[in-house]
Amino acid sequence: MSGFNSDELTSLLKEGVKSLPLSLSTEQINKMISYLALLFKWNSVYNLTSVRDPREMIKQHLLDSLSAAHAFKDAQNILDVGSGGGLPGVILAIVYPEKYVSLIDTVHKKTAFLTQAKAELGLINVTVHTGRVEQLSVAQSFDVITSRAFSELCNFVNWSGHLLADNGVFLAMKGVAPNEEIERLPEGWSVISVDILSVPGLDVERHLITIKKIPAQSEAEPG
Repeated sequence: MSGFNSDELTSLLKEGVKSLPLSLSTEQINKMISYLALLFKWNSVYNLTSVRDPREMIKQHLLDSLSAAHAFKDAQNILDVGSGGGLPGVILAIVYPEKYVSLIDTVHKKTAFLTQAKAELGLINVTVHTGRVEQLSVAQSFDVITSRAFSELCNFVNWSGHLLADNGVFLAMKGVAPNEEIERLPEGWSVISVDILSVPGLDVERHLITIKKIPAQSEAEPG
């Protein structure tokens, strides 16, 4: 594939992963490179990402997604909203093959790519949905709902809050700390933490925002 050097990209990915709190097998690394090859191939026709250089894709897509992967270690059922080309959802599905990962996007060409990636990579733990998240209905709620630069936080919460399980959390991947967005969160939701993410090879600001529903105040019991 012109411009795609698998050996070089594998070395770049391995080197970046060394500085992250993750342990990935050779099989997982290879599967991520296979995913990147698919993204690179489809991108020439479907314009899935504005990043064209595979070496930059390693940093801006794979390592960027992996920088937050540790935060999902206790999740079992994950929804990636506005998944686009599958970031971070496909990466999370490769890191955690024992977890269920659902991907949703409104754009058919993007979910067509995700469906193809699921098949070619053998990601049996992945489900792909096409449509608006506010209209999505599922049998089992998600304990973690995530997004990567999807929309403003208030929209993210309002549109997908009905899908979050009791005691579940939103994990929103953002660039610069979105302080104004946090102030505009709808009533009943609270930011639990704002964590700085470090992406190997990228000198940019990245933050992970954890949002949880505030429990309704129960009436005081009579004395």
